[in-house]
Amino acid sequence: MGAAKDEKPAKDDERLDAKDDEAEVEVEVEVVKEPSDVFMHSLPLLSTVDHYTRLAAKSAGKRVVGVLLGHNVNGKVHCTNSFAVPFEEDVKNPSIWYFDQHYLEDMFAMFKKVNSKEAIVGWYSTGPKLKQNDMEIHELVRNYTAHPVYIIIRVEEDNVAESMPCTAYKAVEQIENETSGPQMTFTHLNTTLRCSPMEEIGVVHLLRDIQDYTVSSLATQVKEKINGMKAIAAKLTEIKDYMEMVVSGKLPLNHNILYEEGGK
Repeated sequence: MGAAKDEKPAKDDERLDAKDDEAEVEVEVEVVKEPSDVFMHSLPLLSTVDHYTRLAAKSAGKRVVGVLLGHNVNGKVHCTNSFAVPFEEDVKNPSIWYFDQHYLEDMFAMFKKVNSKEAIVGWYSTGPKLKQNDMEIHELVRNYTAHPVYIIIRVEEDNVAESMPCTAYKAVEQIENETSGPQMTFTHLNTTLRCSPMEEIGVVHLLRDIQDYTVSSLATQVKEKINGMKAIAAKLTEIKDYMEMVVSGKLPLNHNILYEEGGK
């Protein structure tokens, strides 16, 4: 009888421990809320430009597609990383497209081993505008996150007036009329550029190795003027040598050449 009484408190303790474990699990579960703001970091932007540049060498004019990684904190989506996904689409028939889900899952599994805190928060493309099949792709990405964001990243300077290099969207239900019922459509999200101190250092080192010929600096202007003066000096030396050869009688006088040189 004594042994039977001793077993009862142990079972109660086990029940209490199980309740505590369930409580801890409930606390750890993070509810992903519908996106309200997007904070775009520099790494996904640079990765997208690299992805587009590599693909443009093989097939110019096609957009690239990839997955955005980060975290969603109370509807504020931070896009901190990304990776490219093999994607093909028929330009003439937008309903024909291919998005490699197996590649996505394999790559995400490897990224989780490096940084377990990053989750899939959406996807990106180089647009440059919304396309007919974007909502279908968005629904596919919804299999990996409840509230994905879609970000169009501009990789070319066609619209220099635009202040932001990217535009963020989320999918919402919209009722156009009573007969058709609700339909999914894209709506804009507030987008802010963010850059951590480590990202700033990386961007600075990257920009040191990039020479943008569209941006002029004082050193560039001085170098261009020096090269121009050297070219003028070479032309004057050539004219001087010709005139000396004409005076010495080595070459006949050519009035057309003198007219051209006099015009300069």
